[in-house]
Amino acid sequence: MSKKVHIISDNNLKSKKIKRSLLNALNKKNIKNLKFSVVIGGDGFMLKTLKKNKNSKMHFYGINSGNYGFLMNKFSPKTIVKNLSRTKMISISPLEMTVKNYKNQIKKYLAINEVSILRQSRQAASLSIFYGSKKIIKKLVSDGVLVSTPAGSTAYNLSVHGPILNLNSKKLSISPISPFRPRRWKGKVVSDNSKIDIINLNPSKRPISAVADNLEVRNAKKISIKTNKKIKFNLVYDQNNSLLKKIKLEQLRRETS
Repeated sequence: MSKKVHIISDNNLKSKKIKRSLLNALNKKNIKNLKFSVVIGGDGFMLKTLKKNKNSKMHFYGINSGNYGFLMNKFSPKTIVKNLSRTKMISISPLEMTVKNYKNQIKKYLAINEVSILRQSRQAASLSIFYGSKKIIKKLVSDGVLVSTPAGSTAYNLSVHGPILNLNSKKLSISPISPFRPRRWKGKVVSDNSKIDIINLNPSKRPISAVADNLEVRNAKKISIKTNKKIKFNLVYDQNNSLLKKIKLEQLRRETS
């Protein structure tokens, strides 16, 4: 029976313990199949799993064995079977980051949460940002800039005081990281229909790195970011704990803090 339940688990002790408990609960209820794959781990493990299966049409139900587990569901041996029978699915599309480095080499990665542009030395980054054919900012001197999806807007983006985006907003957040000039620039929310280009104005003196979630490209000269709507990641959540609800709760926390 257990072979018919597709479980993808991290290798840490907590994940292995949850996997054993899950299989025991499914055996007791004689559940021989699920319509989705179960992923046991933290947010980072879920991101890795989704990208590894980017060309599949699989549905993924995450069980948190990490820290915060924003993309995951909580595990309880007493309620897991009931939770698995009452789920909601939501589809999200990732960002596609294309980077040209100082050797004019091109590298591409997907980002589900955000693309981070970060200074690589003691020198602040000097950046120019375009949205389609429009120049958003001529020169931003800062520690970097962040481009976030709605799903990632409550993560690093929120920490740099970026806005929380509704999951169905079809928007992206562009947020500066410790801006020095102009000091009052708060960033911009744009549609996810066009490409964002970020250019390093001084790559020799002020090197930068570009990071798609946790995959880094160093010595970047130009970074292009767009939503890849051809890719859909299907995430499954407990009925009373959907990703939409989690984002709304974060919005309420921010408004009352």
